[in-house]
Amino acid sequence: MNEDNYVKTLKLKMHDLTRATYRATKGFPKEELFAASSPLRRTILSVPLNFIEGYARRRRAVKLNFWETSYGSLKESQYLIYFAFTESWIPKETYTQLTKQCDEVAAMLWTAITSLEAKPETV
Repeated sequence: MNEDNYVKTLKLKMHDLTRATYRATKGFPKEELFAASSPLRRTILSVPLNFIEGYARRRRAVKLNFWETSYGSLKESQYLIYFAFTESWIPKETYTQLTKQCDEVAAMLWTAITSLEAKPETV
């Protein structure tokens, strides 16, 4: 898969994960709006937003910083999804699907990060 197709596939997977997570948070208890629902929505949306902003940057170091932030947000989201599952706010099927999607995005994003790290800096 060439780089452009890889990035398009990754962005699509990020988009699908973000939408699925937003749907899952609709069932959270209302009293968790600010404690769990809103933070999860913020972190999951940060995944594609930081990736896209980084992709638009020319300098490798800047791009890498945004992509690492995207990866960190994904890991934060994964914990919040796990927490929601342990609190019984999402059913096991939803948890399993979201975890699978997170793992796929994480693997692709990590590959993009390590590939970028291996490239020499160009200006």
